[in-house]
Amino acid sequence: MNKLFVSLVKEILLLLSDKVGLLLMFVMPLLLVFIITVVQDSAFKLVNENKIEMLIVNKDDGNLGDTLIDNLIKSGSFNIEISNTLMKSEIKKQTLYRDKLIAILIPENFSKKIGQNAAKISNLMLTEFGVIDSSQSLQSSKLMNNNNLDFYFDPILQENFRISILSGINTVLIGIESRIMLQQLFADLGYDNIPKHIQKELGKQNITINSVPASNGTSELVPNSSQHNVPAWSLFAMFFMVISLGGNVVKERLSGSFVRLQTIPSAFLLTIWSKVIVYLFVSLSQLTVMFCIGMFVFPHLGLPDLKMPSNILALFVISILSAYAAISYSLLIGVYAKTQEQAGGFGAISIIIFAAIGGIWVPSFIMPEYMQNIGMISPLHWCIEGYYTLFLKNGEWKELSGTLIYLLMFIFGCQFFTFIKLRKQNYI
Repeated sequence: MNKLFVSLVKEILLLLSDKVGLLLMFVMPLLLVFIITVVQDSAFKLVNENKIEMLIVNKDDGNLGDTLIDNLIKSGSFNIEISNTLMKSEIKKQTLYRDKLIAILIPENFSKKIGQNAAKISNLMLTEFGVIDSSQSLQSSKLMNNNNLDFYFDPILQENFRISILSGINTVLIGIESRIMLQQLFADLGYDNIPKHIQKELGKQNITINSVPASNGTSELVPNSSQHNVPAWSLFAMFFMVISLGGNVVKERLSGSFVRLQTIPSAFLLTIWSKVIVYLFVSLSQLTVMFCIGMFVFPHLGLPDLKMPSNILALFVISILSAYAAISYSLLIGVYAKTQEQAGGFGAISIIIFAAIGGIWVPSFIMPEYMQNIGMISPLHWCIEGYYTLFLKNGEWKELSGTLIYLLMFIFGCQFFTFIKLRKQNYI
């Protein structure tokens, strides 16, 4: 026991002397989680909460251009500046060099063409009902023309934001076109206007969409950017212990410490287990700090707070296995690397690759199928799958079986090849 205590103290002192390693293991995850969460939360607010700067150039001869503008203002999603004189070249300059992310050019015959479309649809419906004959319907179809709005956007606007904005504008346009079509239909039936009781019903939103996360628990909390980012980037930083632990193993091996330990019974195994215990404590400390920041600090910074899963025991088990997987991989790198530079360089690059293909940077489900299959070799993929199952899906033990089995296999594989190398070099 005394030997183990001495070995633990030695490993702690060695770890404390590694300033770069400590920065990577504690400061880097803090920065990563904070920056990525702020960026993603800001991106969400850009589309869903903050108003987007929009320029509208209205050249419409009728009143539907004004109706479109009024509806876009009522949507609450845009800060709109209106102009009736700018040319296309000037609109592009306004979008490129001012703070207007998007601009819309409403053409001169916008109202006229929507009216023609409404007349055609009304005509076809009345023909289908037998109210008018087909010759009239055929004649009205000649009025159909293309009716396009020009949508200008700043090239820095990412595609997902642009598609979201276009979807909102299209929703407003569909509402206008539907109302005009209905007015035309009633006019063709001999009414002066749409009856008031029908107008009243049209103004109601009878169906609402409830956003319900598919989780196993009773909670209907919609996952937020903290739920995604705090576990993901904490794991990413945890695996970066390869630079500190792997480098220390190489340093001790090259300095002859391993050879001297062979002369003391059980000392070598005590040293290895001391490293495992110390770095396991460091890894769990990382996670504890990150989770506490997500729960207690983020809300004071205007960020969504981290909600802990209900199955705390499963969270503890996944955290232990994830940390042990990172330690096993670091020991493997340290044993096979010939220099500290090799251990640090290869270890860091391999972790970045594991994170990229494992779904830390980009969700796995949006990758091509072959990349999803390749990503399954990454330990980070299974670690984050375990955390997502708990944090996002409120999963149970049976849903964690794949994560548990793979992490145990990965740990066994790393330790097996580490044992083979140490055995080959006569250290054990």
